[in-house]
This record gives sequence, structure tokens and C-alpha cells, in this order.
Amino acid sequence: MERKTSIDIGKEWESIASDYLKNKGYKILEQNWRFKHLEIDIIAEKDNFLIISEVKYRTYTTFGEPETFVNQQKQKFLMEAAHQYVLQKEIDKEIRFDIIAITKKNNHLHIHHIEDAFYAR
Repeated sequence: MERKTSIDIGKEWESIASDYLKNKGYKILEQNWRFKHLEIDIIAEKDNFLIISEVKYRTYTTFGEPETFVNQQKQKFLMEAAHQYVLQKEIDKEIRFDIIAITKKNNHLHIHHIEDAFYAR
């Protein structure tokens, strides 16, 4: 049996987050969108917002909840990537940055969706 890479595992968690958003009425536009060295996990639309979502997952929270790992540098990269996406696609919508934090404890998934997790500076 092949061992899963961190990329494979990340895609699984992002797929779970994407399904979660779809079930909440979001329209998924892109997954794993890239521009140079930048990446956005999920780009979606809802209520005339363009939503940029960062997915973080942890099986252990000993060192903190998943959302605490979206530091200022990561936020800066997400804002830069969102700017490039909007320019390329010629989108004129308000942008919202969300974090979807997923933990798995005792084979139970917990999804914490943080809307407006941070703001563009």
C-alpha cells in the first residue's frame, strides 16, 4: 500500500472543506489556485462576495488550534494571491478572507468556519 503524501492529505482535507462550503450554499470557483509561489486553497462566491478560504487541519491540537497557524506572513500571501486572481479574472466584488479549521479527534471531524478571519491591509 502506498503511503499518502502531505499533498494528497491536504487535498483530502480541502475536499472536505469544499463540500462543507457547497452544503452551506457557496459556489466553488477554484481549488488550489496558484500564481507563481502563491496558492489559495478555495475560492468561492456567496452573497456577492468573493471568498478566499485557507484550509488548516490538525489531528492533534497540542501546539494550538489549526487557525492559529494562519500567521501574518500567510495572510499577506493570501492577500497578494487574491489581488492577482481579481486582476486576472476581472472580478469586481468585495473580498472576504475565511479560515476553515478542521480537527479530527476520536474519528470525529470538527469544522470551524471563521468568516472574516482577517482583513486586507
